[in-house]
Amino acid sequence: MSTSPRWLLFAIALMLVALSAFTLSAMLTPLVLAAWVATLAQPMAKRFERTFGGRERISAMLTVALVLSVLIPLAFTLVSLGAAAIELVAKVRQSHELNDALTSIVQQNDSAGDAGMLLSPAKALELARSYGSGAWKTLASVAGAGAHAIFAGLIFIIALYEFLTNGDELWAWGKAHMPLSSTHADRFAAAFHETGRGLVVGLGLTALTQGVIATVTYAILGVPRALVLGVLTFFAAFIPSVGTTLVWLPVAVGLALTGHRGQAIAMAVIGLGVIGTVDNFLRPYLAKKANLRLSVFTLLLAMFGGFAVMGSAGLLFGPLVVRLAREALEITKDEGLTYLQ
Repeated sequence: MSTSPRWLLFAIALMLVALSAFTLSAMLTPLVLAAWVATLAQPMAKRFERTFGGRERISAMLTVALVLSVLIPLAFTLVSLGAAAIELVAKVRQSHELNDALTSIVQQNDSAGDAGMLLSPAKALELARSYGSGAWKTLASVAGAGAHAIFAGLIFIIALYEFLTNGDELWAWGKAHMPLSSTHADRFAAAFHETGRGLVVGLGLTALTQGVIATVTYAILGVPRALVLGVLTFFAAFIPSVGTTLVWLPVAVGLALTGHRGQAIAMAVIGLGVIGTVDNFLRPYLAKKANLRLSVFTLLLAMFGGFAVMGSAGLLFGPLVVRLAREALEITKDEGLTYLQ
């Protein structure tokens, strides 16, 4: 009985795997995010399973809880405030003088009066109604992007449930069929999960904490666009060294220029003593918990480089590729492949 040449079988397998990867590339971001979130939620899922039993039921409950408590509020916030944040940035950039740019940040207008609305239930409903209509208009104007986001969200939810339910079995099958030893496959998997923990826990929770503190501060001090500025503070927190200073410092200066000296001093004190200090204490603690083996400088380069090459998805895949590359180099060194033989 004749058999096919081994090189031909390998070439066919490699070609089909490459085609499969290309086919799934459009869904790669939600799949990777689902795998990372499933890894973080796996210990909780196993504890619930030991207590109540039924892996499928526990996985479904955790998936629904995550969607209701995190994904839906996050999507609404980003869509609602995204247009307002872009409008604010454009307004600042259009200012011809530095003083005009700084004062425009803290000037009230008809659509940005959210500073005190967080403090009153009635005003909070008014804020939600105002930004909700903005969210609808934003989605209507970018229907294609909205449809893509909804599709990605559905893929994420389905993949999260599947990984929580059958993740161990899927990984066992993949490890048994990939052309890597079990030890090397486990090392790459550990680096993959480590990157997810580092990005979600080490950076994400720190930025979220700073954004929440800043938003509450802006609202208490009577700064217009408190929610919009809070979202901008959240994203600025990912930038090392300067970080949130890029947002709260112009706010403080703008308050001073418009005659609100007391609020300006309070903003500077809270910015330096609380918002900025949170980063110094919380980020190292969470980074230690996450154990991401990339320096802040390398992580920054990977995120910005990934963004330049792949767009927003590169903020995730840049660090992931660099971390996997480091692991590959360490494996080759451990195996003695430090030079061509």
